[in-house]
Amino acid sequence: MRIAWIGKKSPFCGNVTYSREITNALLDKGHQVSFLHFAQEESEPENWPNLQEVPLPFIYKSQVYTIPTLKATKVLTESLRKIKPDIVHASLTLSPLDFVLPEICEELRLPLIATFHTPFAGKGAKLISGTQLLAYQLYAPFLVNYDRVIVFSQIQRELLARMGVREQNIAVIPNGVDTIKYSPGASQVKAEFKAQRLFVYQGRIAPEKNVEALLRAWKQSPMEANSKLLIVGDGPLKSSLEPFYGWEYGIIWLGFVAGEARRIEILRGADVFILPSMVEGLSLSLLEAMSSGVACLGTDVGADGEVLEKGAGIIINTKTVRSQLRTLLPVLQDHPELTTLLGQKARQRVLDRYTLSKNITLLEELYKQVLTHQPLPLTRRA
Repeated sequence: MRIAWIGKKSPFCGNVTYSREITNALLDKGHQVSFLHFAQEESEPENWPNLQEVPLPFIYKSQVYTIPTLKATKVLTESLRKIKPDIVHASLTLSPLDFVLPEICEELRLPLIATFHTPFAGKGAKLISGTQLLAYQLYAPFLVNYDRVIVFSQIQRELLARMGVREQNIAVIPNGVDTIKYSPGASQVKAEFKAQRLFVYQGRIAPEKNVEALLRAWKQSPMEANSKLLIVGDGPLKSSLEPFYGWEYGIIWLGFVAGEARRIEILRGADVFILPSMVEGLSLSLLEAMSSGVACLGTDVGADGEVLEKGAGIIINTKTVRSQLRTLLPVLQDHPELTTLLGQKARQRVLDRYTLSKNITLLEELYKQVLTHQPLPLTRRA
């Protein structure tokens, strides 16, 4: 199958990881993949597949959204006309091009699929961020014009359906992780940071990630000197938080870690992974930690609560993150047998439900349904 993939290669975020892992896996399955993305002068990220690339011109791009140039629509249209794919798959990048893609593909008579990553609050909750609510309201009328829309959770499917997207066109295909690459193994990270117990946060340092609640809880908890908290990532709040939560509290700021091997080594050395987000889609960082056999704490937002439910991890309430962490952090520090058990359960949950191979199988089935005009089963669940 010839696939035109439209996504991101930088700056690093969950969308970038999703595009890299899926396109790699599709190539391994023998498909032809062309990658159309907003390009800039930068060093080539590791682990990207060797495939045909088409750079799309842009004015600005960030981890959250992208502003293309006026020329980008024409470049995209002409590129698709030359590639002649069997199907177009857009990993939506919060870009104006997302809204014109249906018109372009209709003109070229190309089937079009979207993966909608925008995070949300969770079960029975209103979208916490006005920005996220706006994104759903903005996208819903345009997602109607895609042949299929991929989301990560049944809750997200129901949310879009309430906003007017036909439920028959919404497929629930959770993120998947390479369980061979992300697996338990040896690590020197604890020795490197002189830690007996190692806690890790990995993600953007941004308001919606609620990192300050974790930092304040850590600072206020009776943590031992040989317990360390690694903060892996960068973002707009890093410069304002780092001076107040530093080495003297056992908190180590690593910044953005580009190398995947290094990120895997960090996860293999961790005892506990913490994700205190206020909104999420389905966190790939969480799945990678679980697959690595790390005990995980996460909030019941997006699809993360579904991933951790029934003993695969500890689910915390977004309204009382700091107070719950103040209780849980010392317990997890003092009881390694508990974190070992939670890590085993976390990995088993990923093996049962969230492997990359299962993701690709479901994606190939969806492509075939679209190409043969088969309806999507309404009972499809992860």
